Amino acid sequence: MPELPDITVYIEALETRILGQTLEAVRIVSPFLLRTANLPISDTSGKKVVQLRRLGKRICIGLENDLWLVLHLMIAGRLHWYPLGAKPVRVKVSPPRGLAAFDFDNGSLLWTEAGSKKRASLHLVLGEDGLRSLNPGGLEVLNTAPEEFAAALLSANHTLKRALTDPRLFSGIGNAYSDEILWEAKLSPLALTQKLTVPEIKRLYEAIRTSLTNWTDRLRADAAGKFPEKVTAFRAGMAVHGRYKQPCPRCGTKIQRIRYASNETNYCPTCQTNGKLLADRALSRLLREDWPRSLDELDLLTSKPK
Repeated sequence: MPELPDITVYIEALETRILGQTLEAVRIVSPFLLRTANLPISDTSGKKVVQLRRLGKRICIGLENDLWLVLHLMIAGRLHWYPLGAKPVRVKVSPPRGLAAFDFDNGSLLWTEAGSKKRASLHLVLGEDGLRSLNPGGLEVLNTAPEEFAAALLSANHTLKRALTDPRLFSGIGNAYSDEILWEAKLSPLALTQKLTVPEIKRLYEAIRTSLTNWTDRLRADAAGKFPEKVTAFRAGMAVHGRYKQPCPRCGTKIQRIRYASNETNYCPTCQTNGKLLADRALSRLLREDWPRSLDELDLLTSKPK
């Protein structure tokens, strides 16, 4: 799922292309996409784009008359820009499936979604009240004082992974960048928030700001003024996310993972858990008492002759 750095770069790319431009039409192909019915989508036709902003992991396009198009890309949604004069934009049904096209007087913004789970959503709302109704309420950590961050973090006793990815606590952080943040902070993803020391909370606060800022800068540089097309949760240069069994860039230990549902958490056992292996639900259920508790036990287990 595109997170704060990705959404920020998307919005910057859109600002240079559609800010001040007129939205001529919105073509919605997938009926599940539009999740609001109070305002007809045709109300947006002929309106100029006056503002863009981020709302958590959502992209908000502000139009005249205080109308807001709110795009939530979810896991597999992506945006593509076709300037005026390019081939006509046709929304495909086959993967990646075209969901909608936003036609401006200088080009078209195409919205696609890979797969068939239909998670992406579009809302049309009116004014700040409408935007507020879609806001989970998480803190914008890049604009938050350390004391306010600590209060939110300690408001409930969750694992760090769960706390960082909870949009009601912190805005714009998901599965990928939470892995990078926790590696940067040298903290276990399963550490409980209310058991953290003051120095650990400070380290986490600084790691969030460093990781999100650095990755935003990197993605901005990668785009180099072009519309970002290679938006992915797995990027070259990431320390742990998506790097299972690859060496940690800080200590060389093989990155480990915890798998659950369709997600996984990646971490370095040396840097983050004092050498302890965190139990992977599926494997630990299978191995039971044979589950390795340390890297040495894992090496013994995996080096046994078959």
